[in-house]
Amino acid sequence: MYQIVGFHFKVSFLNLPESKEVDVQFQSVSGLDVQIEKEAFKEGGENRFEHSLPGRRKYTTLTLKRGILKPKDSGLTRWCQEAFQNLVVEPIGKVNVELLNENHSVLMHWELSHVWPVSWKVGELNAEKGEVLIETLELNYNYFKLVNQN
Repeated sequence: MYQIVGFHFKVSFLNLPESKEVDVQFQSVSGLDVQIEKEAFKEGGENRFEHSLPGRRKYTTLTLKRGILKPKDSGLTRWCQEAFQNLVVEPIGKVNVELLNENHSVLMHWELSHVWPVSWKVGELNAEKGEVLIETLELNYNYFKLVNQN
């Protein structure tokens, strides 16, 4: 048994209008987080504590980072442009985040449902640095599930 590393992955946007090959390549992915909210229940006659019951699940936003691409080179950039400039928000039914092994086979697979953009940031423009310009995209999703692999 060996430890799984997190540097070989891809993100697939199913049914993305004008999808391009570069739209699966990202520098980093974060936000596969879920919590169960607690609901307090007070019992009559018992004043020492409150019962905690599991409530709804709460998901954070998915954060994707990559080198910036022009709209003509990326369907994902055009999708964001439509949302933020033209206020046409078209949710994507399914987004897959796949962790890959050295043979490019899927080790783990998260499937996100009903995804739409909530934030689009462009990194700092700085004449003193020769770094790749990074864009950060934050996506809302209803829920994710970890899909079992063979």
